[in-house]
Amino acid sequence: MKPGGFRLEKDSMGEMKVPRQAYWGPETQRAYENFPISGLRFPREFIKALGVIKTSAAETNMKLRLLSPKLGRAILRAAREVMEGKWDDHFVLDIFQTGSGTSTNMNANEVIAHRANEILGGKVGEKKPVHPNDHVNLCQSSNDVIPSAIHIAALEGVQRNLIPALKTLQAALEKKVREFDGIIKIGRTHLQDATPIRLGQEFSGYAQMVQHGVQRLEITRYHLAELALGGTAVGTGINTHPLFARLAIKKINGITGLAFREAENHFEAQGAKDAVVQASGVLKTIAISLTKVANDIRWLASGPRCGIGEIILPTVQPGSSIMPGKVNPVIPEAILQVAAQVMGNDLVVALAGMGGYFELNLMMPVMAHNLLQSIRLLTRASSVFTRKCILGLKADKARCEEMVEKSLAMVTALSPHIGHDRAAEIAREAYRTGKTVREIAMQKQLLPAKQLEKILDPWKMTEPGM
Repeated sequence: MKPGGFRLEKDSMGEMKVPRQAYWGPETQRAYENFPISGLRFPREFIKALGVIKTSAAETNMKLRLLSPKLGRAILRAAREVMEGKWDDHFVLDIFQTGSGTSTNMNANEVIAHRANEILGGKVGEKKPVHPNDHVNLCQSSNDVIPSAIHIAALEGVQRNLIPALKTLQAALEKKVREFDGIIKIGRTHLQDATPIRLGQEFSGYAQMVQHGVQRLEITRYHLAELALGGTAVGTGINTHPLFARLAIKKINGITGLAFREAENHFEAQGAKDAVVQASGVLKTIAISLTKVANDIRWLASGPRCGIGEIILPTVQPGSSIMPGKVNPVIPEAILQVAAQVMGNDLVVALAGMGGYFELNLMMPVMAHNLLQSIRLLTRASSVFTRKCILGLKADKARCEEMVEKSLAMVTALSPHIGHDRAAEIAREAYRTGKTVREIAMQKQLLPAKQLEKILDPWKMTEPGM
């Protein structure tokens, strides 16, 4: 095809000029002109999912003898090319479009039909012998294809990318748990000194948060594995073969290696998007967990001389354009920004989840965009956090020990032996005089020296006991 110029195509609304080099058709072109809104496009994983569905549908329709082998093989080849990313540049529609995603489903149908006709020796722009609706969309509707594509893309992203990235982060944190277990530092509550804790114990909390995130994701997999395919227009399955959904989903599982199943109730699957809302909510929870971890790490590394300075971050880049030698916690800061974006995405998904009116949700494209972006962001951010920050963390043991001894909270261990009120007096006097709790207690000879040393052993304060 020669670049430039236009060709004329027809749809149910009449003639439409389509760029000569385009594999899309008139319905896509109308939507392209109707929605010049954001410039945001469906991501690769969503287009791949559409290709998976169209590939599986073509195979199934041939098996059910609804589609001739000649047309079916051409559609199959074209759909596989879509699945592999060959025609991504021809998926041109904005995310902010018809709420059902019909325009993007037709974008896929038209690209595949035109490519199939080309394979069969015809011209791009003709609807024969392969028709985008009659053949590529056979036994399907946008109303069951788009929600199915969301689930396929999301589950693939969660299972193949995000869960492994989080498990790698968890393993890195657990490595630090073991590495830092022998280092005692001061605990903090309300941003004030508290009783001693081991640095390894502190990091064990971070590792557990990530593990819980993985467990929450694994729960969402069950619901994302349900596909609306087979419900067609309103969930009744009109214009589809009774065996189509089961056979097509079996083909989808063969392509993806995942365990999708037909929705238990097609009216729920198309009228609501609760599985997507749930999955986004879990992503938000993970983002909040990572916020806690990243914030703690950058505070613990603050300084290096005039802050807390208990841990040392890897130096990955200069931190200032004006202050020579300054190094900033840039990786944790990037994590915080990703987390903020994911939390914002979740709000949109939640609001869009309320866009189910009768038999169809009408805000699916923006749900797909935000959910898939959150999965992608958290996957990449977790990987960067692991490689560029966590694995290279070091502890400043001397700084940790110095602050433990200076802490007024050391007096807590004396409380069971001398009473709460007397212990509070010791703490106030230590603060007033600038001395340590140990020095005041020894000076006042509150208890025998050996007993006092045993009670004020910071290591024992990191385990249950009195």
